[in-house]
Amino acid sequence: MINDQLMQFIKPDINIDFIGKRKIAFAVSLILITISIISLVIKGGPKYGIDFAGGALVQVRLSEEIEPQAIKNALRSIDLNITSIQGFGKKEEHEFLIRAATSTEALESLASEIKQKLEYAYPQNKVEVRRVEMVGPKVGKDLREKALLAMFSALLFIAVYISGRFELKWMVSIIMASCLFLTLFVFSKFGVSISILIIIAVLTTLALSFYLKLRFAMGAIVALIHDVMITVGVFSLADKEFTLPIIAALLTIIGYSLNDTIIVFDRIRENSRKYHRQPYELTINRSINETLSRTLLTSLTTLVVVVALFVLGGGIVNDFAFALIIGVIVGTYSSIYVASPILIIWQQAMKKNTKARQWG
Repeated sequence: MINDQLMQFIKPDINIDFIGKRKIAFAVSLILITISIISLVIKGGPKYGIDFAGGALVQVRLSEEIEPQAIKNALRSIDLNITSIQGFGKKEEHEFLIRAATSTEALESLASEIKQKLEYAYPQNKVEVRRVEMVGPKVGKDLREKALLAMFSALLFIAVYISGRFELKWMVSIIMASCLFLTLFVFSKFGVSISILIIIAVLTTLALSFYLKLRFAMGAIVALIHDVMITVGVFSLADKEFTLPIIAALLTIIGYSLNDTIIVFDRIRENSRKYHRQPYELTINRSINETLSRTLLTSLTTLVVVVALFVLGGGIVNDFAFALIIGVIVGTYSSIYVASPILIIWQQAMKKNTKARQWG
């Protein structure tokens, strides 16, 4: 009974004109994606953490307040090529993250040397080295490539699943996936970088979805690319690093957004059969309104947990939780204003194509 009441905190007969506002929503999305791309271009791409860029990360805690520049001056004699020193956690805890471009295998000796240098330069401070991480440049490059492949593989299998689930075109979607893997293989033989390969593969996926008339797959993929692009853009604007936990967050966002999109798509498919004489725009708008209560409840309950993790989880999971907050908000928005309206654009394009053939 309580669950039913919660599910109906939005009235069942609600009729918000989401589809009528789709052009405004597209403009907002285009502006956000443009800002994201400009930020990435200006900053020379994402800011990679040591997981992907290689190097060393040292977390130190001091008993008294000290400036980051003072720490850098004290460690100048250590050949680490320090790139940044920034505060970590609560200000009163006096914790800092020291990032260096040079990595070394001698973790214990490095921790000991840093502790000695800081205590020698500032005797009034008690120094505790709380964490030391090292990643070689080759390992970092391999991790970066595998992370990109993981994200692309997720998008690819989503395209196959959506095509089979909603359009019963399992064989066609499997053929599309095979074509994509073949495309990746051919271009990789020419020494094309993994980033360029992923862009080529995504564009090929969209082109094949259009050519093979996989409208639901195209809607889902465009929405997911939209979500990932905006999340990456916010991270770039906030000058936050991309690490393995952030890639895990992006994959989580892809799964969350897809779940929302499937709920709406499922209702669109049902209503298309039930109200087949009704204009397609009205059918889609009805479907969004009918699933709105479930969509918002899922998003709000998820946000409560993620915000609690962001506020109380501490510095280690702060960026992970931040990525999820952005992803949940953008994923909910894209299910309503991106994935569903793509189906209308698809239908309009098909009608124009049919009329052009008739006149031709």
